[in-house]
Amino acid sequence: MSGGRPAVFFDRDGVLNLDEAGYTYRVEDLVWTPGAMAAVRAVNDAGWAAVVVTNQSGVARGYYDEAAVAAFHARMQAELAEAGARIDAFHACFHHPEAAEARWRHPDHPDRKPNPGMLLRAAAELGLDLPRSVLIGDRQSDLEAARRAGVRSVLYTGGDLRPVVLAALDAART
Repeated sequence: MSGGRPAVFFDRDGVLNLDEAGYTYRVEDLVWTPGAMAAVRAVNDAGWAAVVVTNQSGVARGYYDEAAVAAFHARMQAELAEAGARIDAFHACFHHPEAAEARWRHPDHPDRKPNPGMLLRAAAELGLDLPRSVLIGDRQSDLEAARRAGVRSVLYTGGDLRPVVLAALDAART
């Protein structure tokens, strides 16, 4: 899809928030990566959409429920608001091939990265320009989802997220 405004798609765990132990879902465990809130604010200030696309197989595995994910996202949004920033949409995929609960079991769900379903759905819902958009991810599955959606990608390997996002925004303008 093209013609709308571009977006920065953020993977969540390991990009926006630290994910040292894996399966981060408790609101009290939210620790932002360095520069993450400023990075989201930079996306907002540029007039781009800020969208989270996150695989959350912990739901499928029975480690936590959908309400925990919603609460975590609400906490993220509240803390971002205090910093003058916002996420325009959160998309989470709970499906996994080995899900404990049948409703989440799927061999290759279209939303589960590396598939592009979450990006495509966000683009349709928000009227996004995918060719001008970029995804910031910390895994090859993130980058592959971006490729399949026709979105540029940047591998985030740690450190201050704000300069990574600013460079991605600058690259899109050239």
